[in-house]
Amino acid sequence: MRKLLLMIALGVFAGPAVSQEQYPSRPVTMVVPFAAGGPLDTLGRGLIDKMRQSLGQAVIIENISGAGGATGVGRVARAAPDGYTILMGNWTSNVGAPAIYPIQFDVLKDFEPVALLADAPLFIIAKKAFPADNLKDMIAWLKANPDKATSATLGPGSASGLVTAYFQQTTGTKFQMAPYRGGAAAVQDIVAGHVDLRFGIEASQALPYIRSGNVKGFAVMAKERSPVAPDIPTTDEGGVPGLYISFWNGLWAPKGTPKPILDKLNTAVRDALADPGVKQRIVGLGQDIPSSAQLQPEALGTFHKAELDRWWPIIKAANIKAE
Repeated sequence: MRKLLLMIALGVFAGPAVSQEQYPSRPVTMVVPFAAGGPLDTLGRGLIDKMRQSLGQAVIIENISGAGGATGVGRVARAAPDGYTILMGNWTSNVGAPAIYPIQFDVLKDFEPVALLADAPLFIIAKKAFPADNLKDMIAWLKANPDKATSATLGPGSASGLVTAYFQQTTGTKFQMAPYRGGAAAVQDIVAGHVDLRFGIEASQALPYIRSGNVKGFAVMAKERSPVAPDIPTTDEGGVPGLYISFWNGLWAPKGTPKPILDKLNTAVRDALADPGVKQRIVGLGQDIPSSAQLQPEALGTFHKAELDRWWPIIKAANIKAE
């Protein structure tokens, strides 16, 4: 009887450890809180094959869009903390949207950070026929012609929506916002001349049209010029100092996910980002790969909190609301 009780006790206490050691024993679902084909979805699909090699199981992307990404984030917040449902989010889903949409989760407390992923500075562009050739002249024209220009945005919770409102507030300009469901349609309308401006656009979407001369590139919203577009000045150089924002991406798991599982996921991300082919694709999209120190889970947690502390007061002050 004593031997039986001992065996039962050992089985009980060994169970969780064995389960974690065997993780993953089935495919992992990576929730991308936006529609398929967007920048975050493209990044995720570029990583999952290499993550599969490291984990020994398939990583399957599930696109759950809505409420600026908050719908998909909430799905992961409610998932079991077993490592089989993880979140690939970005600035919009994990900073902008939770500030303006009614949510049933805490964007910090309900998640375990896994790793910071690629980071991309954002650009300011204008249609080819816009009556200014640089940021300073653009601001002067907008002040002289209030409400005559239109700017494409991706909604109030998006980076483009926030920086557009913040730009108006900072520069004292006024123009109309034209909301779009996706970045591709917004760029197409700027190229066609139907919309005048776009704030907060990624290099992968902007540079092909800037290089072909189909749109004007006014500024990169960063402290330093972008290596993939060294001819485009910074917002500091253009007369709007401190107007910086980068479109960063990260990976999270539900709160309570065991550390051994988080470590395996972090290793899988590191292995994927170290692959030469993956690195080439990411850099080719105008994005930066974090340093080894930045890839630590704690680094993502610290960085995410700092972004919330910086941007949530700005969103509140700008009175940005969900539509």
